[in-house]
Amino acid sequence: MELRLRGKAALVSGASRGIGLAIAERLAAEGMRVLLVARSADRIGEAAARLPGAAAFAADLRQPEAASQAVAAAVGAFGRLDLLVNCAGATQRGDFLALDDAAWADGYALKLFGAVRLSRAAWPHLRAAGGGIVHIAGVGGRQPGADFTIGGSVNAALMNLTKALADRGVAEGVRVDCINPGSIRTGRLTGRIAALAAERGLDQEAAARALAEQTGVARFGEPGEIAAMVAFLAGEEAGYIQGAILDVDGGWMRAV
Repeated sequence: MELRLRGKAALVSGASRGIGLAIAERLAAEGMRVLLVARSADRIGEAAARLPGAAAFAADLRQPEAASQAVAAAVGAFGRLDLLVNCAGATQRGDFLALDDAAWADGYALKLFGAVRLSRAAWPHLRAAGGGIVHIAGVGGRQPGADFTIGGSVNAALMNLTKALADRGVAEGVRVDCINPGSIRTGRLTGRIAALAAERGLDQEAAARALAEQTGVARFGEPGEIAAMVAFLAGEEAGYIQGAILDVDGGWMRAV
């Protein structure tokens, strides 16, 4: 399928590894010029160097001024901005009673407030280009869990933000959608598998099967599968998709 993205420009936050990096790689492969944004200057610099037309901007999006600086860097490098992908932000798991205010503040500072600030800074440019925003949230926003209170509530907030911005976007020509990944093979998932293996005395393969069985899926997803959905949403074939919240989770979420 020809997505007709060649020559357009994107900003991808959280692009140093995992899903964010896979998204940046896929958009570059589709011919987009991509600004990779993350705290790790070395990682995004190396990635940008091997992606055609890409650039890197190191920033801590928990800082209030970082979002507007990142957007200015994208527009300065490419002369336009057609797509914002908010993928930054990992939240701490654990016992609700053991998670202090600092853990909650950190979880919201990057994943929610970073997305809010980037969306606000990018909006005029996306409106001018007829572009869009894709938030990367997570199925934890739909499926609460006792050990995922921070992440679940942040993801739910991102879904609500998606609907609110999509409502504005109808009038202003900006598409806003959200993807909820399920269990995707990233470094975080590898860590969870290792923890389960240690807890139950299992080898890595058995622990991976046990974790998959907990969510009732046949396998874990790959970062490239999330990236493919982002590329589709950015393309012209998805022009009538607005305010969608898409679960890319291998069938984990069974609720209507």
